[in-house]
Amino acid sequence: MPQSAATLHTGSHDLPASAELSRFMAEAWAPSALPDSARVPTHAVTPARRARLSARFPGERLIVPAGELTVRSNDCDHRFRPHSAYAWLTGLTGEDQAGGVLVMEPSGPHGHEAVLYLRPRSPRVDGDEEFYRDRRYGEFWVGRRPDLAEAERLTGIRCAHLDSLGAPTGRNAATDPELAAALAELRLVKDAWEVDQLQLAVDHTTAGFEDVVRALPRALAHPRGERWIEGVFGLRARAEGNGTGYETIAASGAHACVLHWIRNDGRLDRGDLLLLDAGVETDSLYTADITRTLPLSGRFSPVQRQVYELVLAAQDAGIAALRPGARFRDFHRAAMRVISEGLAEWGVLKDARGGLHRRYTLCGSGHMLGLDVHDCAKARAGAYLDGVLEEGQVLTVEPGLYLQPDDETLPAELRGVGVRIEDDLVVTAEGARLMSGALPRTVAGVEEWMGTLLDARA
Repeated sequence: MPQSAATLHTGSHDLPASAELSRFMAEAWAPSALPDSARVPTHAVTPARRARLSARFPGERLIVPAGELTVRSNDCDHRFRPHSAYAWLTGLTGEDQAGGVLVMEPSGPHGHEAVLYLRPRSPRVDGDEEFYRDRRYGEFWVGRRPDLAEAERLTGIRCAHLDSLGAPTGRNAATDPELAAALAELRLVKDAWEVDQLQLAVDHTTAGFEDVVRALPRALAHPRGERWIEGVFGLRARAEGNGTGYETIAASGAHACVLHWIRNDGRLDRGDLLLLDAGVETDSLYTADITRTLPLSGRFSPVQRQVYELVLAAQDAGIAALRPGARFRDFHRAAMRVISEGLAEWGVLKDARGGLHRRYTLCGSGHMLGLDVHDCAKARAGAYLDGVLEEGQVLTVEPGLYLQPDDETLPAELRGVGVRIEDDLVVTAEGARLMSGALPRTVAGVEEWMGTLLDARA
């Protein structure tokens, strides 16, 4: 049904459209259909994904919304990203998916039929002004959407107009914990295509880290050098993918002791470290998550080296613990044993036992990675945190030491030093493959890498 002008999302200062203008706007548009061959990249694998979900909930209607636009300010919305479960089940990842809903209708004794309810492309006909007047959904304002026939070809799913959905009852992934948990658990093991997408995200992220090092001279000269770093990485993320997979952490000096420092408003000092935690999200919405702690002078000081090498030893121990059949928590425990023993050797802790190292580490040492940076977080503990690793799972290993600037349990020279080293790995039959190995991790490797990039710039 054509949308009336009264229900359009128009600005408060829009002029009314005359009948003559409405007729004129509906005339003389050339055909612009999507190619018949266009398909989502996961067209061949999403049916099996939906079948696995169907098997979990026989006879129940399942509702998986893409999500809605969210206002940033007044009539400006935040950039839209569809819910990860919706993207995984449909293959649709674009900003045009706002409001879309996948419904799995019970069909037969055990199966389901997937129906995708979408806001289709507006027809350019007299009486329908959405395409040129609607600031939120109009094609001339935010870009083209597929029509229903095109969406069916793209996805292989029967499509219907969003207006025909009504208010269906059933399990809704946005509100039903059991369905949300099942969707998370189904995504714990990645298929080969997903691993390739994650490797692509890692490769683009590696390039972004190289961009940052090349940009350090200009960042050091700017009063908000952290934001310069954020912007440099963000350029790479937008140029190569959908953007950043999460807000970039560009934390220099004592800011590195704040785990989720995203203000990024600090100046850079050549005597400090820069903790850069950043990841490119691909157009398919898979994200990398990598952290490097870099000496802004290009060389680690003795104290910086001392902290860095302890964190690196902890990360090495954590990586060595990864293998199919190992408990998920094993790699964290292995890393924390190294940290606690190191702190005891420094005299910071009286005893490596007792868990008091947590004052200086604060959080876990890694998490699953995929469509979400903290992927599959709604999975039940028995399937994830208290579960065992399987071949095909992708995760981070990221121990850190966060030595607060006002912590009087520390010697003065250690205060205000924050170090995290984070890498992305895929569990293999033999153990785990380091996906982010192109970025050096050792002290000597980091210093040589930075020197090469800065020398090449000169």
